[in-house]
Amino acid sequence: MKRRIIQIDENKCNGCGACAEACHEGAIGMVDGKARLFRDDYCDGLGDCLPACPADAITFVEREAAAYDAEAVKAAQQKKQAARQGTGEDSCLSQWPVQIKLVPVNAPYFDGADLLVAADCTAYAYGNFHERFIKNRITLIGCPKLDSVDYTEKLTAIIRENDIRSVTVIRMEVPCCGGLEYAVKEALKASGKFIPWHVVTISTDGRILSE
Repeated sequence: MKRRIIQIDENKCNGCGACAEACHEGAIGMVDGKARLFRDDYCDGLGDCLPACPADAITFVEREAAAYDAEAVKAAQQKKQAARQGTGEDSCLSQWPVQIKLVPVNAPYFDGADLLVAADCTAYAYGNFHERFIKNRITLIGCPKLDSVDYTEKLTAIIRENDIRSVTVIRMEVPCCGGLEYAVKEALKASGKFIPWHVVTISTDGRILSE
């Protein structure tokens, strides 16, 4: 059947993931840092995702597409909820992507955000990481040793160009994590803003050493 449905311009998409979050039906997902319409029958054609996109990458088109299947969407949502409940702990992650290298400099979720900048290993070392640190924060992760990059410039741009309320750095006790703490410290200086920030250090056996 021919009906109204969304179309995503991958050339314009900045990979912020805001559209996927806004799509309650689960029709949109992220692939290689780009938004993609996964299933025509999950798209209701109402366009809740359009105003969420900061890059104007989503439009309506009239084309042949499977009819919207409300029952299939409901079943998928119930299955997803049941799977999350089965783990005993829901994810507190509120945005995608999370890698410092991939996240856009400007995104709606940065407005008034409490920023969490965490070393990759910390979520594995500390068991209650989501509830204790990710909840109610915008999360960025990285590893200076593995990425072999200085995050200072990217973090400076994010802090300077957005309304960031606070910054929390989560690092491991190992020396290589010092590069992440240093990058945040230098970014705060370079941004020209006075923003509250603190550092939490996690031990290799999963204890909080300092905060």
